Amino acid sequence: MCRLLGYVTTRPTSVVDVLGREDFETFTALTEVHSDGWGMAWHRSLDAPTEAVSSAQNASVDPQYSSLAEQALGCCGLVHLRWATGGLPVSPANTHPFTDAGYAFAHNGHIAPIAHLEEQLSTASRAKLMGDTDSERYFRLIMQCIAEASGDEAQGVTRALEILVREFPNSSLNALLLTPTRLFAIHINSRVDSPVESLRELFESDEAMPASHATEYYAMDYRITDDAVHVISSGLDAEGWTRIPEDTAVMIDLATQEITRLHPVPLA
Repeated sequence: MCRLLGYVTTRPTSVVDVLGREDFETFTALTEVHSDGWGMAWHRSLDAPTEAVSSAQNASVDPQYSSLAEQALGCCGLVHLRWATGGLPVSPANTHPFTDAGYAFAHNGHIAPIAHLEEQLSTASRAKLMGDTDSERYFRLIMQCIAEASGDEAQGVTRALEILVREFPNSSLNALLLTPTRLFAIHINSRVDSPVESLRELFESDEAMPASHATEYYAMDYRITDDAVHVISSGLDAEGWTRIPEDTAVMIDLATQEITRLHPVPLA
């Protein structure tokens, strides 16, 4: 269970500039809950390879996080703040984003049982696993389906979602996938409730929780400006954002900022 931020812009932009100083500080303050590591991925230019950094430290106390957030790293990217699912270790191998061959992936949710998720993977995909998380296995399934679709990213992502919705209808599949040419934003979770009981262990009241956490923890919002598209998880109560409809997956072209909805988005 985590927080996500994705952006596609026409020029190199820092994470601080994507959100603005005040909202960036609000986003980072979500580490009061999401304290089990952080990661970023970006392209310095449209033709540049994907770069990524991750750490199992709390972002709010890790100087590398604040340093990278101030830099105009590239024209597209994603940020992940991790709240580890109970029982899964806080370690570098379990920290998002997961990367391979120019792809970077970050997930907000929990897919269980993990053993059944791993059963959806080929022998070759399982051999690439490095950590313990369901999220990494989700990423490997997407990569496997893209390969089976001869590199067609839209077809591969759609096929992976079909499998996951069928096999795990009550799981949150919220995720961002940065590819060499697109940013995929996945918001599929209509049967999942906010983890209120877990949050109540951390806060004295529902009102003390970050924005929307008690009622819409898995919500995602988007914002379109003259030169950018932004996507973010709930927790930032700011003007200018629009709620993404439930059970929606889109891809954003990194060169044109064109948004294309994946069809069909599978529903169980």
